[in-house]
Amino acid sequence: MSYTRKNIGRLLKNNSYPGRGIVVGKSSDGKQAMLAYFIMGRSENSRNRVFSAYGEEVRTEPFDPAKVADPSLILYSPIKRAGNSVIVTNGDQTDTIEQSLKAGHCFRHALMGRTFEPDSPNFTPRISAILHLPKKAADFSYEMSILKSADARGKKCNRFFFCYEGTNGTGHFLHTYAKNGNPLPSFSGEPEPVKLGNSLPAFAEEIWEALNEENKISLVCRSYDLKSGTSEQVIFNKYTR
Repeated sequence: MSYTRKNIGRLLKNNSYPGRGIVVGKSSDGKQAMLAYFIMGRSENSRNRVFSAYGEEVRTEPFDPAKVADPSLILYSPIKRAGNSVIVTNGDQTDTIEQSLKAGHCFRHALMGRTFEPDSPNFTPRISAILHLPKKAADFSYEMSILKSADARGKKCNRFFFCYEGTNGTGHFLHTYAKNGNPLPSFSGEPEPVKLGNSLPAFAEEIWEALNEENKISLVCRSYDLKSGTSEQVIFNKYTR
């Protein structure tokens, strides 16, 4: 295991196609929980999207509804709030996790019934995270998961779960693809530890500017004050209405 925290901007600049990515962690002053979620795309259908906020829920929506070829894997709610938990995912498993929590179950329980996306030959991994917002800042924790194909034919699913206690100035970065390719190679290994500061706008700007200009689509970054519970949000969309 590596304890070296990397610079998120450098990681992204060196990868033209990490696909969809989640970053979760704690600000360097220990006062905020921070998260980021971005999407990228190579096809016209994937690129035809924007992020829209509805309270604490974020949805992917078509930029041009007339150009939507297949909405099944591109339109979903990547962020939802459920009680003292915030769910972040790259697909409709957001709803699965939300329903599981409401039924008294947990993050892991929800994802044990899900698998990777049925987009052969890529079999895009489902990546998910949950932030547990406590009454005391020192008790902040989060979990992450990746569900990925166990073989090149998509016959079996491997499910990986990672649990973290919040550490000042540290986040973890999980993305769908290791790099660009045909088919796209899935991410492997543990989520990458990255450095986090205190400024949400600076965090968002660093990620957005580092994402490949041709392939980036949308980014949402959010912080929660661990004492007051207040939140701040920044959204970037490549295409604006």
